[in-house]
Amino acid sequence: MRYSSIFTCTLLVVLLATASSVMAQSKPLRVFILAGQSNMEGHAKVETFDYIGDDPATAPLLKEMRGADGKPTVCDHVWISYLTGRFDGSANGEGIGKLTAGFGARGAKPTEDGGKIGPEFTFGLTMDAALKEPVLIIKTAWGGRSLNTEFRPPSAGPYEFNEARLAQMQKQGKDIAAEKAAKAKETGRFYRYMVEHVKKVLADPKRVCPAYDPAAGYEIAGFVWLQGFNDLVDGNTYPTGADGKTRDYTKYGEWLADFIRDVRRDLSAPKMPFVIGVLGVGGLKAEGNTVAFQKAMTAPSLLPEFKGNVIAVPTAPFWAEELAAIDEKRGKINAMAATLKNKSKNGPNKDGTMSDADQKEYLKKYEAEVISPAEAELWKRGASNAGYHYLGCAKTFALMGRAFAEATLTMLKDQGRR
Repeated sequence: MRYSSIFTCTLLVVLLATASSVMAQSKPLRVFILAGQSNMEGHAKVETFDYIGDDPATAPLLKEMRGADGKPTVCDHVWISYLTGRFDGSANGEGIGKLTAGFGARGAKPTEDGGKIGPEFTFGLTMDAALKEPVLIIKTAWGGRSLNTEFRPPSAGPYEFNEARLAQMQKQGKDIAAEKAAKAKETGRFYRYMVEHVKKVLADPKRVCPAYDPAAGYEIAGFVWLQGFNDLVDGNTYPTGADGKTRDYTKYGEWLADFIRDVRRDLSAPKMPFVIGVLGVGGLKAEGNTVAFQKAMTAPSLLPEFKGNVIAVPTAPFWAEELAAIDEKRGKINAMAATLKNKSKNGPNKDGTMSDADQKEYLKKYEAEVISPAEAELWKRGASNAGYHYLGCAKTFALMGRAFAEATLTMLKDQGRR
């Protein structure tokens, strides 16, 4: 009897463990959508990872991003489908696999590791650690795309040229009918690419995520939007406001609210947590148009209908100030190069006697005066792109990705879905 009891207890434990395992596996697959333009693509080279470890506050994050072998971490339970291509949408292609570094900007080679990261890497790492269950990220991103045109949501209606722009085009002798037709062709094109790709992936999730259980299904658990630079600099769509200095970006906020409503409708996810990555190029010292644009980006999150299911996450705090200071000096060097080339009257080559070799030598000496060896080394260690791409700093993108994931997890918890 004693042995029989022991056998019965052991069998019960095994059955309970098996049942528990089956229940764990039967959870719907968590699906997160990431979309936007070049900064969602991500232009931070893997070579800038070491810079993350220089700061004691972010050194632990770097440990999460690297395995014991020193190579970028490969997520245990996170897979990704990444639709991207050239900025004009040509050469679109899909990169798939377990999430790791390399799913950043890929340009005309969308199926190949680009050696860069965007926010997707630490977003996935954070989800992997928090959920400990299969996760699928669907990322769609292209450089140079605006919300007012290419990502324009259906509810925003057709793009309408304002009177000032129409008058300008007429003065320039442009064919207004042709201009309108070209704009109409582009309007909403990348919104449609995005929605179509998400639906394609979700029609057969197992193609991308082998851990998908068809019996359990999936749930769209979040959406992250990181975009804005093309709208920020678009003076044709967003005219100067009442103060005569900064542009009026009110329409951006309205269109982004339309975008949230439309994407939830088109993906049948009415309460899908939505994170707005508020453009932060220039950091906390930004002024004028940038601040006005940030307010417009944030506006949808303040609407009563989006309370608790839309969060605006500022990215300006993640801007690398020390690298930006060096970038300003690099700007001086570029300006001097233009001065030499253009034989500016107040420049050292005003008489045009400097050869290309002489100009190169002059610039080399000038750079040594402007940028110290320590600053040059710091730049090489932490930056890999221009300011509008957050200086291509992996630390910045890593902090953004983690913040986006944490905001999403907060909304899921508040909705009782975690």
